[in-house]
Amino acid sequence: MSKGKVAILVENDYQDQEVWVPLYRLREEGYETVTVGPSAATYKSKYGYPIQAQAAASDVRAEDFLGVLIPGGWAPDRLRQHDSILKLVRNLFEKRRVVAAICHGGWVLASAGIAKGKRLTSYVAIKDDLAHAGAEWVDQEVVKDGCLITSRKPDDLPAFCREMIKALKEIP
Repeated sequence: MSKGKVAILVENDYQDQEVWVPLYRLREEGYETVTVGPSAATYKSKYGYPIQAQAAASDVRAEDFLGVLIPGGWAPDRLRQHDSILKLVRNLFEKRRVVAAICHGGWVLASAGIAKGKRLTSYVAIKDDLAHAGAEWVDQEVVKDGCLITSRKPDDLPAFCREMIKALKEIP
């Protein structure tokens, strides 16, 4: 029996480990994972590994999810160009659901307008982008600020997954 659904955002050039490691950890903990893209299509990772988006962001409702995972790679730069993606992330944030972003995933937080006033981390290359979006950027393996959970890079995945799962378990 599923403990609830978690959306995993996908687009071309996603960082392989930042999708697959959390996806399998979430499933291992009993959560149903739903891959969500701008459209229900197949996307390829930075290294060419395919993933099928089970749903288009415009066809899902925030109410159906306990949280969302935003992986890194170059996918976030593509994801943030779609209003349906930004709306889903913003709605989950407003409902106090778990919004977890790793690496370049912070770009989606900035574009969704939810970084301002938050303490976040990311891959160092987008530090300035998050600061310009109003976030306080820190260099830590994982940072939790309210319902936002952020990490820097694949090496941080163990801490990132632990914190994400802990936060999911706290949702009533």
